[in-house]
Amino acid sequence: MRKIPKAVAIASVLLVIATPAFAQSRFNPDGSFWVIGQPPEGFSDFGGINLNARRSRRLPAQGLELSNGKKFSFKTATVKRDKLSFTTSTIGGVYYTFVGKFLRGGVFAEQDLSDEQPVLEGMLTKYKNGQKIAEAKMKFSYFGGT
Repeated sequence: MRKIPKAVAIASVLLVIATPAFAQSRFNPDGSFWVIGQPPEGFSDFGGINLNARRSRRLPAQGLELSNGKKFSFKTATVKRDKLSFTTSTIGGVYYTFVGKFLRGGVFAEQDLSDEQPVLEGMLTKYKNGQKIAEAKMKFSYFGGT
């Protein structure tokens, strides 16, 4: 019987132990996020936030969407397990910023999430001609598409 070097044996054990943890730590929030309850004052036309980092054809393009279908693409965006922040493009002098965090991890499309279960919360701010015109802390539910 051939003797396995100690370093190889330790590396093999660590790989076996770390693999389930790595698989569980996958994070993919791609989908749509809708306000839970009625939109706050100043956001009556707000539709939702769309994340689509993998550019899936079955999901809407990334950005913020109004209830009338107008879409604001992300000018800048950070999507991490502990932070979502973005600034949208400007349309007609209006743009939005958001700073928040995800309330859970994992691959959202693989989870059974209700439309009343908050998965994202943060501060949405609306600007017109560079002036803040509305700001509200909101909670969002997840919708993964059809």
